[in-house]
Amino acid sequence: MHTAPTDTEIISRVLKGEQQMYAHIVERYQTYVFTLVLRMVESREDAEEVAQDIFVKAYRSLADFRGESKFSTWLYTIVRTSCITFLRKKKLQTTSIDNEKISFQIKNHESSFRANLVEQKSKQAMVNEAIKMLSNDDAEIITLFYKAEQSLDEMGKILGLEPNNVKVKLHRARQRLKEKMEKYFSHEVRELQND
Repeated sequence: MHTAPTDTEIISRVLKGEQQMYAHIVERYQTYVFTLVLRMVESREDAEEVAQDIFVKAYRSLADFRGESKFSTWLYTIVRTSCITFLRKKKLQTTSIDNEKISFQIKNHESSFRANLVEQKSKQAMVNEAIKMLSNDDAEIITLFYKAEQSLDEMGKILGLEPNNVKVKLHRARQRLKEKMEKYFSHEVRELQND
């Protein structure tokens, strides 16, 4: 029985000169990276460009990976910094938004969600729409925990916070996500529960 090589084994082989092995890393993490980038960048074309750039940066920095955390944690730090750099270059606002803009965004998300509801009748689509309504900080911590499956310790390393602070922030972000779900998607959530 042949088992797939671990991330560490692949990285070791790439660093010893087997560059073609890096394709395994790209294949293993392309969905992970693209999902995270799309959450931060929001334009599919831009997300594809940034995701490709991330794999190039990761390849060039592979010797810096020490194996002290999961490879996905290390890769996420590259995703995060690449997205922030990209957004700065595009001069998009990455800080929190004032209440008027949040209200306007929520109304836009609500109407666009309702227009697409026929196509997107899954729990995943509703959760993704609700996450988009959250502040950047809340969306990031929810994405790290649920989509990127990072532990509290790993999230702490990425965000530069103590694990206890991460736990509190995650709890608050979950509460705000729950409020969005109940406010904007209560009917759809009830329908899913009754199915």
